[in-house]
Amino acid sequence: MRSSPADAAGGLGLTACTALVVGNMIGSGIFLLPASLAAFGPISLLGWTVTSLGALVLAVIFGRLSRVLTKTGGPYAYSEAAFGEFAGFIIAWGYWIALWTGNAGVAVALAGYVGFLFPGVAASPNASLAVALISIWTLTLINIRGVAEAGVVQIATTVLKLIPLVLIGSFGFLWVERANFVPFNTSGLPDHAAISAAAALTLWAYLGLESATVPAGNVIDPERTIPRATILGVLIAAVVYVSVTAVAIGVVPSGELATSAAPLAEVARVMWGSVGGLLVAVGAVIATFGTLNGFTLLTGQVPYGAALDRVFPERLGHLSRYGTPANALVLSNLLASILVAMNFAHGLVGAFNAIILLAVVSSLLPYALCALAELMILLRTGRSVAGAHMAQVTVLGGVGFLYALWAICGAGAETVFLGFLLILAGIPVHVAIKWRNSARDSATTLGPRPREG
Repeated sequence: MRSSPADAAGGLGLTACTALVVGNMIGSGIFLLPASLAAFGPISLLGWTVTSLGALVLAVIFGRLSRVLTKTGGPYAYSEAAFGEFAGFIIAWGYWIALWTGNAGVAVALAGYVGFLFPGVAASPNASLAVALISIWTLTLINIRGVAEAGVVQIATTVLKLIPLVLIGSFGFLWVERANFVPFNTSGLPDHAAISAAAALTLWAYLGLESATVPAGNVIDPERTIPRATILGVLIAAVVYVSVTAVAIGVVPSGELATSAAPLAEVARVMWGSVGGLLVAVGAVIATFGTLNGFTLLTGQVPYGAALDRVFPERLGHLSRYGTPANALVLSNLLASILVAMNFAHGLVGAFNAIILLAVVSSLLPYALCALAELMILLRTGRSVAGAHMAQVTVLGGVGFLYALWAICGAGAETVFLGFLLILAGIPVHVAIKWRNSARDSATTLGPRPREG
C-alpha cells in the first residue's frame, strides 16, 4: 500500500499487467458457474453480457484513476485520496472480507472437481468438506513457509489454467444442441429479475479486474499501461466466459448442468468421452488450486500492508521467522474455513452460490466508491478542468455507481444483509485502532518526564 518507483528494467509492462488482470479474474468461477447459472437457463447469457459491460465501465474508471493517482494500493489508495482515512479503512476492510470469502468459494469449487475425479468424495458431504478445508490449510502453510514457495505453485498452475477453457470455448460449438436453448428463461422469475440475479453471480468471475492498479508503483509507464491492461484483460475474460457458458448450456441440458459439481467436466465428457472429462477435471483442479494459492497469498499481504499503514490491528503486521505475515494468514483462512463449514449444509453448488455472492457484495462497496473517486479527487484538490471533461467524469462515475448498486440488489436481501453486518463490524475495529494510535502518538510526543533533581 506504499508506492515504490517502477524499475524500467524489472517493472511490469503491458503484457505482464494484462496477464495479471486475466490471471486473477479467470479462476474457479468459470469452472463452477455454469452449474449455478443453469437454474436460469440461456437467459443467463444476458446476465453475462450486462456484467461484462459493467465490468468494462469499471475497467475504464480504474484506468482513469491510475492516471489521476499513481500510487500502489488500488481501490484502497483511491478511496482514501477521495473520501478520507475512514473510507480508506472501510475499503481495506471490505476488500479483505472479499478475499477470505473468495478463498472459501474457490475451495468449494476445488472440492467439486476433486469429487468428479474421485466419486467417493462427491458422494460424501463430509469428505467434500474435508477436501476444501485441507486445501485451504495446505496452502496457508505453504504461504507461511515463504512467498517464494507460493510463487512456485502459482507459476506452475497459471500456465495450465486456460487450456481446458480455450478448448471448450473454441471447439465446443460443434456439439451444441439448439433444443437446449429452449425455454430461454427456466428460473420462474420475470426476465429482468432473472438477468439481475444471474448478473450478480457472474460478477464473481470479474473480481480482480482492478489487479493492475494495485502494484501501480512498480508498473512501467503506469498512466498508459494500467488503463490498457485493465480494459484488454476484461475483454479477454469476457470472450472466454460467454463462449464457455454458451457451450455448456448448449451441450448439457440445464437440469443436468444445475446439479453437477463439475459442470465443465460433464461438458467435456459429452464432447470427448470419459477421457476428455477427466482431463478437464484435472485441469480444473490445477486451476482452482492455483487460484486458491493466489487468494491465500493476498489474504496475508492485504491485512499485513494495512497493519503497516496503521489501518489494521498491529498484530497482523508481525512477520514469522520465515518473513511472512503468519498472523494475517491464519486469521484470514480460519474465517474462510468457518464460512465453508457453515454453508456446506446447502450442498456444494448451494454453498458456492452463497459464498460467492457474499464475496461479490463485499467487493461492490469498493467498486461503488471508486466509481465516484475521480470526481471527488478533482473537487477536493480544486483542480481546474474543462466543463466537457468534468461532464465526462460525472457521467462515467454515475454509470459505474449505478451499476454497482444494481449488482448489489441482484445479490439478494439476505446476502446484502450479511455483507452489511460484516462491513459494520469493522467500525469498532477502526475506533480501537485510532484510539491505540492516538495514545501511542501522544506518548511519543510527550516523551519521558524529566527527573526531579
